[in-house]
Formats: sequence, C-alpha cells, structure tokens
Amino acid sequence: MFSSSRERAIRICLTAIAASSLLALAGIVIFLFTEGLPLFRHVSPLDFLLGDLWYPTEDPGLFGIFPLLVGSVAVTGLSSLLAVPLGVMTAVYLAEIAPPFARRVIKPFVELLAALPSVVLAPILQDVLGAATGLNLLNASLVLAIMSLPTICSVSEDALRAVPRSLREASLALGATRWETIVRVVVPAALSGIGTAIMLGMSRAMGETMVVLMAAGGAAMLPQSLLDPVRPMPASIAAEMAEAPFRSDHYYALFATGIVLFLMTLAFNMIASRIAEKHRQVGSASL
Repeated sequence: MFSSSRERAIRICLTAIAASSLLALAGIVIFLFTEGLPLFRHVSPLDFLLGDLWYPTEDPGLFGIFPLLVGSVAVTGLSSLLAVPLGVMTAVYLAEIAPPFARRVIKPFVELLAALPSVVLAPILQDVLGAATGLNLLNASLVLAIMSLPTICSVSEDALRAVPRSLREASLALGATRWETIVRVVVPAALSGIGTAIMLGMSRAMGETMVVLMAAGGAAMLPQSLLDPVRPMPASIAAEMAEAPFRSDHYYALFATGIVLFLMTLAFNMIASRIAEKHRQVGSASL
C-alpha cells in the first residue's frame, strides 16, 4: 500500500512538472500573439511578410520584414550546411571509430566551441576575403555553425551509443565490414536521435539573438552575396524593442516578427520530426 501511494505521488508530481512546462509555453504563445496581432489592424499580413522596406520610425511606419526573413533563412541555412555534416560525422567518429584516449581529448575541445566569441572571425574574414566589412552573412553563419556544433555532436553521439551492441555484432557476423555496419546499421538505428540533434542545433541557430546582432552587420537589406551584411529577425527584435514606444505600431510589429519566427521554428521542427520518424521506421524495417 505504501509503495503504491508513493508511486502515485511521484506520478502526480512528474505530471504537474510536465504540465507546468506546457502552461509556461502556452502563456508565452498567448502573450506573443496578443501583443503582435494588433499590428494587422493597420498593416496587411501580405505587406508585412513581403514588404522590402523596414522603417518603423517613419510616419507612417513601413513594416516590411521580407529582408529580415531572408536574412534569418540565409543565416540558418548556411550555418546548418556547415554544422550538420561536421557535427554528425564527428559524432560517428567519436562513438564508433576513435580510441578512448582520442575521445577524451577531442570531445572537450568540441564542447568548448560553444564559448567562441562571436566577433573573433570578423577581422579574419575581412582581411582574407577583402570584404567591405567583416560583419556579414558569412561571418554570422560561421559563428552560428561553430556554436551549434557541440549540441549536434553531443546529442548525435548519445544516440549512436544507445544503439544496442548486438546489432553491431550481428552485422559483423554476417560479413559486413565495420564501415558498412556504421552506415547501414548503426546510423539508421540512431537516425531518430540524430534528427533530434539536428533540430536542436538548427532551432538554436534560427532563434539565436546576440550572435546575429553582433556578427551579421545589422543591415535590413536583401543580401546579394555572402559578404553582405544582413539583419535576421531575432537581431531586429533585440535591437529595437527597448526603443519602441509601448503599444505603438513599432512595438506591435516587433511582436508580430516574433510570431513569424515562432511559426517558422514550429514548422521546421514538425517537418524535421516527421522526416526523422519516417527514416527511423524505414531503418527499423530494414533491420
């Protein structure tokens, strides 16, 4: 009886903790939409999304976030192209190939990449590439890729290590090489966890604020090359929120920008989760 009561109390406690997380998220979403939707009394959603002029202090203000939207997508996409392959391949090496002493040396250095100062690459890129400024799309993407790398690598490594050893032994016993075992057995079996690692890394890149504020250049313009400055949506919110008069159109526009960013992140996570689940099912069936 005592054990049953204790288990019930623990279950209730854990349920309450999980519910509190959901309630906190719901509160944030409700506040975000409450403060952002009033903008659309004066500005059409189409003009807001596709307008290419962001001059919120004009009278009347111009609230076109298309350059900010393109900046966010470009920075996130380029940083992911760099971080995802490097992070996953590093995780495969650490989990399946590296000897213990190499793993003990390499992994701490990978974790330390998250502490890289966001402006350290700017002067190097400016000197090497001859750019007008080192604060540009390429610089922000490189810094975000380096900062996302530890998350992608660590979570992917944990997923690979969670694959049962019996699967590896069975594959090797059937005559597969070590490389074939990694590619055709271990990685497919860990694909769900690797997908989670990629989602976490890319979501961080998409929502990162201070790095893109300091490293991207801060120009609300459509980039023509990798060396042009950009201003992703989180940077615009962080730079202008303190200056926007309370409950003004500028204030509402910044919250509306946050709604777009939230919906983008939600859509990306849902699509990525669906793709990872589909591949996990295919991989389980092939095993």
